[in-house]
Amino acid sequence: MRTVAKLSGRGWAYTGAILGGAVSVAANVAHSYVPPEYAPADWTPHTGAVVGAVFWPIALFVAVEIFARIAWPDGRRWTALRFLGLLPVALVAAVVSYRHLSGLLTFYREDTLTATIGPLAVDGLMVMATGALIATGSRRAAGTAAEQVAETATDAAPPAPAAAPAPGTPTPPIAAGDAAPTLAPRNTPKPKPARTPKRQPSAADRVARAVAKTPNATPAQIAARLKLSERTVQRHMPRPADDSVSTAPTAPALSAVA
Repeated sequence: MRTVAKLSGRGWAYTGAILGGAVSVAANVAHSYVPPEYAPADWTPHTGAVVGAVFWPIALFVAVEIFARIAWPDGRRWTALRFLGLLPVALVAAVVSYRHLSGLLTFYREDTLTATIGPLAVDGLMVMATGALIATGSRRAAGTAAEQVAETATDAAPPAPAAAPAPGTPTPPIAAGDAAPTLAPRNTPKPKPARTPKRQPSAADRVARAVAKTPNATPAQIAARLKLSERTVQRHMPRPADDSVSTAPTAPALSAVA
């Protein structure tokens, strides 16, 4: 559900506008009952004067509302109508209301300073409270529009894709009649082939190669070059053909027969 945040101070703005307007209307009406100089004892105000006293503060309030709250079109004629039409109306209503309040304070025998600046507090409170309501109303409208845009973007956003199952998770069996799920291809890197370790030559092969390369080298020299023991080199060194001893029995010498 969409909610609009409550703006701080808006209640005080309503209180100021209502209080300033009520005091201004009451003071203007009370001034209409102030008897003029040399009035007879049975003097009473005219009904039109009482109604007119109510009109001036209300006219000031309405003029301020029209001037600030309505979204006026762009253009010079609209600007001229706004400032040259409404400002004089608001100014006349403010001046008449001010004079009524000042005359009432003078009738109540207030000092000159109070009678001069006192009315500014009454009508000024009403005007400033109205401006505060207009300002907070604009902020609230902007916040509501931003929330509507956010809700529209949230509703139009596509649903998040389902997370892929973790490796090793068993796949549930597909029931009969259900279509097999289509898996999106994933760019998985191909495993590199394992390298086969290179076979090292045996000690016998190394000794044989060393003997073939340097046939005149001694076992001690070959052992030092191949970093092997001399005994190992002697064990794997090929034996020369001259050292081979035939084990076949020799035929007995036949004695000559005389």
